[in-house]
Amino acid sequence: MELLSNSHNELTLNPGSIQPHGVLLALSTQLEILQVSSNTQDYLGKQPEELLGQPLSYLIDALDLEAIAQLPTEEIDTLNYLKLSVCTKEGKREFDAFVHRVGDKIILELELTESPAQVNFFNIHALIKRAIAKLKCTNNLIDFLQLAAQQVREITGFDRVMVYQFDHQGAGEVIAEAKTQELSPYLGLHYPATDIPEPARELYRRNSLRLIPRFNAQPAELIATTDDTPLDLSLSVLRSVHPCCVEFHQNMGVAALMVIPLIKNGNLWGLISCHHQTPKYVPYEIRSGCEFLGQIVSSELANKVIQEEVDYKARLESLRSGVVESISQADNLKDALIQPEPRLLGLVGATGAAVCLDGEISLVGTTPDLEDVRSLITWADTQVNDNIFCTDSLPKLYPEAETFKDIASGLLLLRISKLRHYYILWFRPEVIRTVTWAGNPHESIQVHSDGSVTLCPRKSFEQWQEIVRLTSAPWQECEIDSALSLRNAIVGIVLKKAEELAKINQELERSNRELASFAYAASHDLKEPLRGIYNYSVILLEDYASALDEDATEFLQTVISLSVRMEALINGLLRLSQLGQAALQLQAVNLNELLDQVINVFHASRQQHNLELRIPRPLPTIRCDPVLMNEVFSNLITNAFKYNDKAERWVEIGYLDQHWGQGGQGEQGSNFSTVSSPDSHSPITFYVRDNGIGIPPHHHQTIFKLFKRLHTQEKYGGGTGAGLAIAKKIVERHGGQIWVESTPGEGSTFYLTLE
Repeated sequence: MELLSNSHNELTLNPGSIQPHGVLLALSTQLEILQVSSNTQDYLGKQPEELLGQPLSYLIDALDLEAIAQLPTEEIDTLNYLKLSVCTKEGKREFDAFVHRVGDKIILELELTESPAQVNFFNIHALIKRAIAKLKCTNNLIDFLQLAAQQVREITGFDRVMVYQFDHQGAGEVIAEAKTQELSPYLGLHYPATDIPEPARELYRRNSLRLIPRFNAQPAELIATTDDTPLDLSLSVLRSVHPCCVEFHQNMGVAALMVIPLIKNGNLWGLISCHHQTPKYVPYEIRSGCEFLGQIVSSELANKVIQEEVDYKARLESLRSGVVESISQADNLKDALIQPEPRLLGLVGATGAAVCLDGEISLVGTTPDLEDVRSLITWADTQVNDNIFCTDSLPKLYPEAETFKDIASGLLLLRISKLRHYYILWFRPEVIRTVTWAGNPHESIQVHSDGSVTLCPRKSFEQWQEIVRLTSAPWQECEIDSALSLRNAIVGIVLKKAEELAKINQELERSNRELASFAYAASHDLKEPLRGIYNYSVILLEDYASALDEDATEFLQTVISLSVRMEALINGLLRLSQLGQAALQLQAVNLNELLDQVINVFHASRQQHNLELRIPRPLPTIRCDPVLMNEVFSNLITNAFKYNDKAERWVEIGYLDQHWGQGGQGEQGSNFSTVSSPDSHSPITFYVRDNGIGIPPHHHQTIFKLFKRLHTQEKYGGGTGAGLAIAKKIVERHGGQIWVESTPGEGSTFYLTLE
């Protein structure tokens, strides 16, 4: 929808008239007069008809003519200044001349030069120099702009001088003001974008100063020869004023206006706007000083704004570097992101955040409830296509957010991976603001019956307040860039780690295959000579006992004992090597039936034992390799019986109602915390608990290493130290984990999960 029609735009750029405090001549490149303003008689003593078609030499002498001819009029948006004189019937008149090029025409504008008594160049120079010195000593941006307004008012004598800043939508706010005591303040007032439409803002951007000495002056029309093509006056010093602009300022009680644009990075950042209650002409020397001062303010403004931005960006960069360093060094992405909490929040200036990794959500700071965050992510999956999304008014896009507007009216969402559901969401609370407008901004817009929209000057500038709700502080561009940089870093680190892990896995697979082959071959080849040692030792004891003394007999018995132990060790090594080669035979296994088999074998092999086996409730059916799982439970039950010095020994086998993970505090003093209730997709945690001798904490990891024993061969019935290593290998091949929780003298609990 266009707020301004094409005819409105044309009237702004090509008004066909000028302000009457000067004259305009449009020249050909040969300096022939093609168009003139209708007021030439007042300034040049000649009617327009007398000038049209004449060479410029008809008005000025050869020296001034040469000066105009040598001006660099080819440069775009360049206004050239010089002084020249014109001989009239009343005598010689001095003019301030402004020359610029538009297409194939040269525009010459003339204003009568003020008398030296009225304009003292040295006084103006001193004022400008002093103003610049003061401005350079001011660091704070608002104080700097307030001082700029005061200095411009001191130099020009306007009743009111304001600094007016545009926002990203074109609306403006008065952020600094210097005025006479009797005027009502405009400081803090807001103005809608329609007050200064885009074509007008573009003209301010292109022109270094705009002067309107009298809003009630009658424009001087342009008169042309045969060429009546509208003349582009966008760079004209004398360009007439749009009727809407005239009415607008007259409604404000303004009779004269001077505007100095403030430019930052080539864009219109704001205006120094000077109002006067009576007509006021500003001589060129003063205007020139104000132009220069405006350029200084623009330059310093850019430096001060940039410095504030640089300082803030540096803080964001420091925080982001810390997060990235943590991620690159940590094994757990979630912990690296959320610890410490202030770092993640400060990364974008948020008050709360949610980190979603593989569907698991961690909340940081002040956030909506977990289910609200989950619903918000579901909504974003369907509505947001980009990897980054931000809004300072979430409830307007997602009505459900109104219930938590005081926490999350602002949302910055970063999608790291949609496939894996990796998200970071940052939140900002609602900031209820009272915006004071200079009059009702909606009065500037008229909607016609055909749906077209036009602008009209507002009649009233009485303060009109609007309460803005459901809106947070806006997200800055540097904050959005900070979030994107974090995403790029995370993706880069994850990819790098994935590549490194893939290489390591390939090397490990190769090494494991070689090691398994070596272990199998070595253990197989060792068994034959070992069996020979055993057999020959037995023969010697049986057939030659009478020929051996007591020491020799004891030595042979030791050889037999050591060979038996050696064979057990070799069998363990052989079994471990076979586990890495054979494929799992996965099937649905009723653990109750499997344990019946294990227990029957245990009873058969140990006729005399006092072990009580407890199964508090039926065990579930799981998918596993039944032969291997039989071996796991056999090993754990045997160890529970073997390493027990109580008169009444018992072993309990069961499973937990909840999915436990290592690291917290569980039932019966265990160090495992509840994560979530089990479902069909969550691994079940089984346990084998006994009342045996227990295991010291510093050995909880050692016992799962191959051939690691905590006791001498003679204690607790011997053993090779391979059983738990084999059990660990079997569980890990099923995609699970096995760990122990134990208190010396009270017993042990072995936990295991299977994927």
